[in-house]
Amino acid sequence: MLDVAIQKQLRDFTLDVAVRVDPGKIFVIMGANGSGKSTTLSSIAGLVCPDTGYVRLGGEILYDSPTRSNLPPEDRRIGYVFQNSAVFPHLTVHENVAFGLRARKEKPDVINSRVVSLLEKMDLHDLSPVKAKNLSGGQKQRVALARAIAIQPSLLMLDEPFTALDIDSIRAVRDLTRAVITEMQIPCLLVTHRVGDILEIGDKACVLSHGKKEWEGSPRDMPGTFPACQCP
Repeated sequence: MLDVAIQKQLRDFTLDVAVRVDPGKIFVIMGANGSGKSTTLSSIAGLVCPDTGYVRLGGEILYDSPTRSNLPPEDRRIGYVFQNSAVFPHLTVHENVAFGLRARKEKPDVINSRVVSLLEKMDLHDLSPVKAKNLSGGQKQRVALARAIAIQPSLLMLDEPFTALDIDSIRAVRDLTRAVITEMQIPCLLVTHRVGDILEIGDKACVLSHGKKEWEGSPRDMPGTFPACQCP
């Protein structure tokens, strides 16, 4: 389980967010640009240090202000996928997916086995030797997702992962994300502007406004359409 309660003074407001996500569930965070969505993810990942609060994941303390505990990002076992996929264009698909494993100094046979298995799962096996710069947007996002889960994370975080994709690619990557979270039984945080993401794969959702929750609940109970939300 992911259990978060953090506060962070930003330029225009104080971010004050509490989130709990069970294993195998997807929690969707929506809100206008500058509402604190990405800062929330960065705080959980250890890229930004909150002022107060705590971040707990699977019984492990990642951040705790009273005890001054603050694990570095590389020790948090969090898979992170960004809006622009952030794949390395000069590396092949295989090399991209293997990157995190090599950084953790896994054995070569373990790396190869896990990468081959993931490429098969993501329907990328035929693209293994292809340089990432030659992939479509949807293919790049699948590579980014495979790279994020290759390290067998305890949490998956997705920051606007569908924004640059066409309709067919959005649906394909959504379905793949849902299948991965269900199979791995890890919590997932998804930041998005799209109502469709909440309705299609969200188990629970909230809308942030100036750093605070404007609404939280089941996707089917979302009241109306918030200004920051888009379709599909």
